[in-house]
Amino acid sequence: MPIAPPQRSVTMRPASLGVISCLLGLALAAVSQSALAAAAHVTIESGGQRRTAVLVERERLKLGRRPVIVVLHGGSGSGARVRRNLGLEETIRSRNVTLVYPDAINGHWGETKETAQRDIDFLGILLDRLIANGTADRRKIFVVGSSTGGMLALRIACERAGEAYAGMATIIANLPADIAESCQPPKPIPLMVINGTANPIMPYAGGTTKITDSKVDVVSTEATLAPFAKADGCGEGRTTIALPDRDPKDGTRSYIDKLNGCKVPVELIRVEGGGHTIPGRFSAGTTRGQPVGAHTNDFDAAHAIWDFFRRLGA
Repeated sequence: MPIAPPQRSVTMRPASLGVISCLLGLALAAVSQSALAAAAHVTIESGGQRRTAVLVERERLKLGRRPVIVVLHGGSGSGARVRRNLGLEETIRSRNVTLVYPDAINGHWGETKETAQRDIDFLGILLDRLIANGTADRRKIFVVGSSTGGMLALRIACERAGEAYAGMATIIANLPADIAESCQPPKPIPLMVINGTANPIMPYAGGTTKITDSKVDVVSTEATLAPFAKADGCGEGRTTIALPDRDPKDGTRSYIDKLNGCKVPVELIRVEGGGHTIPGRFSAGTTRGQPVGAHTNDFDAAHAIWDFFRRLGA
């Protein structure tokens, strides 16, 4: 059943005429019309507030339940912006996958256990709606988060992994310190973390973030992995794979660290010398006037995340 016909009362309605050409960009404009994605705005009441998201799927594939990837934007962002900047749709192309880009309240996800809970509840209601209307396969719901969106994804993985999530991936994000000690994922959950070791905004070794509107204490990347490694039954050590140095002038080298003996995969893509940027995508060098550090061109984050999710059955 199509999800977003205008006559339905669930407040899912088609986006403007520019949703294909403007939001997907020039790369997707070259794809045949039969393979292009269609977008709809979703509006949901949650916690007494009107919450919104962008829902993207391919019209010719609107039959049956399918994997869903929820993409959480960074601070001062939006679903539409991360849709454009991350490039997952360009990577996935004609796969039978629905993508959901939720919007934070005024561009900011909750920073504490209490304020983050409103966002976690919103995402739960949104996913319940997609499951109830026949869109989402409950066993194949994945989450991607960048920066503050990644911090929220890690909170979800700590507390709600036993509900409906088949895998998580975060970019330039560490686990918030206020939940680190209590983080006990209720079941093994696959996790990929992509972090730069010289990030001036999200400290790799832990500390206070320097995000303009979000000064939050986070633990180190190693401490971020620890509760998930424990829940996933990982053993000692890890297997490290060096990625090709595709741009020797960018000042970075990238490595995949795969934790050994895990029931489900726990992986870190470690960008030595890397900063607060999405690998493989365009970087302006600053975010809201703040230097972001070195940008790596060794790999594309969207491709790495999609490969990870595809191995998990997406």
